[in-house]
Amino acid sequence: MHIPSDQTRQPDFQMVIPSLLEKLADVESMTEKLTSDRGISEDDRDNLAIAITELTNNAIIHGNKFDVKLNVIVSFYFDNSTVCVYIKDEGPGFDPGAIGNPLDPENLMKESGRGIFILKSIMDEVEFIVTKSGTEAKITKKLSA
Repeated sequence: MHIPSDQTRQPDFQMVIPSLLEKLADVESMTEKLTSDRGISEDDRDNLAIAITELTNNAIIHGNKFDVKLNVIVSFYFDNSTVCVYIKDEGPGFDPGAIGNPLDPENLMKESGRGIFILKSIMDEVEFIVTKSGTEAKITKKLSA
């Protein structure tokens, strides 16, 4: 499933939250409800919850810099075999290429930089679209049979 950045199809579900870390619990519980209601396997639900929570956390902290006037938009697209989720911040953007490999010796002791590395191991696709009006992360998970 490929939903272009302009999302020509309406999302199956969308939530907009202010840049407050306490809103992460709402995102996580909504992810659990949406994926559970669709009969998605527990492993896939867990991986989606980890990925969506991590990207929403990054959007709040790194994208919107905790500015409560800026929102994070989480959009869910489902089909029979795939879940595609977009997480968009309204901040100045970032360069995903500037994130070092957390396994490199010089990065082993850093406190950040592991999230995207982990996402790439549990999602089938991880893509970033950087614009002047924010960064949009797109994750895709092919569902287990």
